[in-house]
Amino acid sequence: MVRSGFVSIVGRPNVGKSTLMNTLIGQKVAIVSEKPQTTRTRIQGIYTSDTGQIIFIDTPGIHKPKHLLGEYMVKVSTRSLEEVDVIYYMTDVTRPFGGGEQFILNQLKDATVPVIMLVNKIDLATKDQVDEFIEPFLSYMNFSEVISISATQGLNLDLLLKTTFEYLPEGPLYYPEGDLTDQPASFIAAELIREKALILTRDEVPHSLAVEVEEFKQQNDNKVYLRAVIYTERDSQKGIIIGKNGQMLKTIGEQSRKDIEYMLDAPVYLDLWVKVKKNWRDSENNLNQLGYRL
Repeated sequence: MVRSGFVSIVGRPNVGKSTLMNTLIGQKVAIVSEKPQTTRTRIQGIYTSDTGQIIFIDTPGIHKPKHLLGEYMVKVSTRSLEEVDVIYYMTDVTRPFGGGEQFILNQLKDATVPVIMLVNKIDLATKDQVDEFIEPFLSYMNFSEVISISATQGLNLDLLLKTTFEYLPEGPLYYPEGDLTDQPASFIAAELIREKALILTRDEVPHSLAVEVEEFKQQNDNKVYLRAVIYTERDSQKGIIIGKNGQMLKTIGEQSRKDIEYMLDAPVYLDLWVKVKKNWRDSENNLNQLGYRL
């Protein structure tokens, strides 16, 4: 009998949650950048093998919110703990135990399902450093398992999968074999555009970017037409995204299109625009329009 279940990946922003899920399922379904709180909504990645199926839920990093979007992100993260079979609590060995970790652990202490602590980025530390890093966590809370990994290097991920399946209930597959995510292609396309915009503008534009796909259709020649809008909160940010003579927007579009074409396995015509939507992160109507709904 196969085993199938849901696993929520939680932790502070930028500890490697999205990278882990992308590596485990073998395809990018959650975007990655060095900026904190890159993931904004609940994204499911699906891993299927002869043993069974694991549905990974990648969540926004748990943090103290500064705006309505931040409140939404924290609600998404905490709600994801309620209906899963296993929780991965992910840490970064280069970021020692502190108040941010206590804030998350206080929410996990009453969990009724197994909590597996993951120590990520062990390729950047010695064994003694890893052991020393773990000590304060074990003093604060008991975990079902503690597994040291490297999401980027793939270290100990086979062990992680084997251990996870041992905690999952017996049952049929939730999704057909071959499915890698529950998200529509238009959502992933929007996220890939946002990822490129975040990476290419680096520190110039904060997390005030959103991307909406307005049109996504297959044309007769097998080409996909995709019209998308990058929203900023200020005119100055719009200028940065467009760049001198439109060069930045062109680069964002070119790099995004390559990733979208790889995902769809089809040529893509990407029609990319930039608009200002002032203070959209604090507007419930704007958040709903952009897909941030609980």
